[in-house]
This record gives sequence, structure tokens and C-alpha cells, in this order.
Amino acid sequence: MGPTLLTLLLILFFQSVDSQLQVGFYRNSCSLVEFIVKAEVRKGFTKDGGVAAGLGCDASVLIDSTPTNTAEKDSPANNPSLRGFEVIDNAKARLESVCKGVVSCADIVAFAARDSVEITGGLGYDVPAGRRDGRVSLASESNTNLPPPTLTVNQLTQFFANKGLTQEEMVTLSGAHTIGRSHCNSFSDRLYKFNGTTSQDPSLNPMYAAQLMKQCPQGNTNPNLVVPMNPASPSITDVGYYNDILKNRGLFTSDQTLLTDTATASQVNQNAMNPMFWRNKFAASMVKMGQLSVLTGNAGEIRANCRIINS
Repeated sequence: MGPTLLTLLLILFFQSVDSQLQVGFYRNSCSLVEFIVKAEVRKGFTKDGGVAAGLGCDASVLIDSTPTNTAEKDSPANNPSLRGFEVIDNAKARLESVCKGVVSCADIVAFAARDSVEITGGLGYDVPAGRRDGRVSLASESNTNLPPPTLTVNQLTQFFANKGLTQEEMVTLSGAHTIGRSHCNSFSDRLYKFNGTTSQDPSLNPMYAAQLMKQCPQGNTNPNLVVPMNPASPSITDVGYYNDILKNRGLFTSDQTLLTDTATASQVNQNAMNPMFWRNKFAASMVKMGQLSVLTGNAGEIRANCRIINS
């Protein structure tokens, strides 16, 4: 899957520990935390308008690999897709200078995810906090926490259900594909080797397919070649994603498959026609997803440097 906001948020929120989070968690211990994080997100967005889609990763994805361990950030699913690490680093450095050892990297990325949605045109929402940072980062875990871009609607529904999310919430959160970019290898099979009968996915708009083939030539091996997820408004959180699907311009199989089921197709239509309705649902789904599965209490640690586990 490409480096979309949704992809990175899934890594953060699809763990498996009960949550005990609360809005205003840092009210007395570090009252400026959300202002500081938002300031750094704005700086990052000013430098690179696409950085918003790369914010929201799990604190374990921030950890660098070592000679004895390949971390999640260097798994094939994440490298070279992930970006925005410097925004989190800068926010953490500022917070350590005013509230040393108080704010977790996990909460920083949760705040940054909210801010990136808001800065790009989505609705802001209160972020319950109190997350702790994990002490493990394994490349292998990215393969089980991220839904591949080849999943069918039934597989997607089951994948999200396993994490405690409904089918409607799956469709709602898939709208995060409205911003960001994808590497060609995440969808090139749809262009050149779809199946034994046809080389091109028949559900893909032919004109869009031709455009993608120009951007991603067959046999290309450039790992830095990317295309926007939603070409019309790649840096705006809007319902363009759903409009694209209705025109058979969903980039991934897992996008276009939403039209193959009566219920999900109805939701795609509903979201496309009611932008504010979708924005409200998206904000609510983000809050729910953000509380499903995190370390709290005495579990984990408060990392001093988001890239390194405390010694």
C-alpha cells in the first residue's frame, strides 16, 4: 500500500492492548503539547505539502533499524513510502525541552495525525491521550497490521472487523486515500499483469490506466517513482476519493472493490454526495480507531528519542 494517511494510522492503532485514554491528559503536566505539535506539523506542511499524508505512524515505526534488527520503517510495506519523521523529531525535541520525559511519541503522532487532517481541510477533533511507547519494532509486524492494496471488499471487511471496526467505518476510513501518493509497485499489476486472461484490470478506467502507464512504465525499477492517490486534489482531505471510485479511477484494487458490494457501494455514493457527512464520520472513526489498541498505564515507556528505545 502507498504512503497514505490511512496506511500509517493503521500501523499506530492496530495493536492489541486495552485503552485508558482521556482528552486533556497533559493539561497539568505539559499544557502546550498540542500547540507545539501543531506548530511543527504546519512547518512541515509549509515545506512539503505532501507531508500530511505521511503523518500518523505508530511510534514503533519511528524507531531506526539496528545491526541486529530490521525495524518496521524498513519493511517493504513502509520503505521508501514513509515520510514526515523529521516533523515528529522536531516536535519531540521541543517537548523534551519544556516537558522532559512526559509526552510519548505515540501521542505526538496521534496529535500530528489529527492536525494533518485539519490542515488539509478535514474536521478537527479532540484526541484522547495517555499512550505509552512500545519497546519493539519488527519489520514483520507491518505485514500483519497493514491491509494489502490487493484485498477484496470481503477481505477488507474481515480485516477491519478483526480490529474492532465496522464495514461502514472501513469505507469511511478508506477515504484517507484522498491525500498522499503511492509507489507504482502497489498497483502496477492492475496495469500489466492482472491475471492469466487479461493484462489490464477491466474495472480500471481505460483513460486513467493509460495515464498511469505513462507515469509508471512497465519494468520500471525506480523506487522513488510515485503518483498521487487522488490526482484532482492530492493535498486536500475531501471526497475526491469517492468520486474517483465512482468513475472507476480507484488506484488500488482495495479502493475499486468498494463498488462490488451493494452496501459499500451505497456508502461510497453517500459519501461522495455529502462531503460534510463524510467529514464528520471520518473524524468520529479516527477517534474510535485511536482508542482501540494502545499501551497505557505502566506498559511500555516514554521514549526520550522517538528513533531509539530507551536504554
